[in-house]
Amino acid sequence: MESKEKKIILVIEDDAHIAEGLKLNLSLQGYEVASAADGPSGLQKWKEIRPNLIVLDIMLPGIDGLSILQAIRLEDERLPVLILSAKAASDDIVRGLSCGVDDYLAKPFNLEEFLLRVERLLKRAEWTRDANRMHASTAAIYTFGGNTIDFEKNIAHCRQGQITLTGQEVKLLKLFIANRGKPLSRDVLLEIGWGYTRNTTSRTVDNFIVRLRKYFEENPKDPKYFLSLRSIGYVFDPKPQQ
Repeated sequence: MESKEKKIILVIEDDAHIAEGLKLNLSLQGYEVASAADGPSGLQKWKEIRPNLIVLDIMLPGIDGLSILQAIRLEDERLPVLILSAKAASDDIVRGLSCGVDDYLAKPFNLEEFLLRVERLLKRAEWTRDANRMHASTAAIYTFGGNTIDFEKNIAHCRQGQITLTGQEVKLLKLFIANRGKPLSRDVLLEIGWGYTRNTTSRTVDNFIVRLRKYFEENPKDPKYFLSLRSIGYVFDPKPQQ
């Protein structure tokens, strides 16, 4: 039980009764448990405590669970996330898996099964941690149109030479690359890229797009890669337009 005492689990669940029940039973297993009742506070809590595992509902106030999951995956691809949701149709599960969830359990659920899944996810993360450190690739490199982005060093080689990317620029670039060719609304960019929108506006997104075009477009006023979609938002197309 000693190893469990050091594990921190974050429960993001808006149903107070379920959240309290999970917190109690996880605590009885020796875990340290924190909770959040809505999307924005869940993201904020994740950033503050950096848990070892997240238990995540999908239908949440403020920001839905899948958007939270996508925001987390922009920064951390290895953190175990278990979705616990009443949305149990196959399409819902497929969406969760496509967003990077590690496990999916439908409500109502068997408590013993839930606890076993939590234990399994934490053990798997522990087993792979050292292996990931030893066998990680030298760098995560992405190239398009003569531009090269090194996501390990957060630098880019582009028309302006070598530049150091900010954390927010890196998050947006990862989001665009993960959704290349797919339209992304300003709301989605704000929700996933910034985590919550209370202190940001759509103008914030536009300003960052101006910066990305300045870095990576041959002619920022006639972009070929970071394209505007009227009344929608933006799309990243790594294939230059003819």
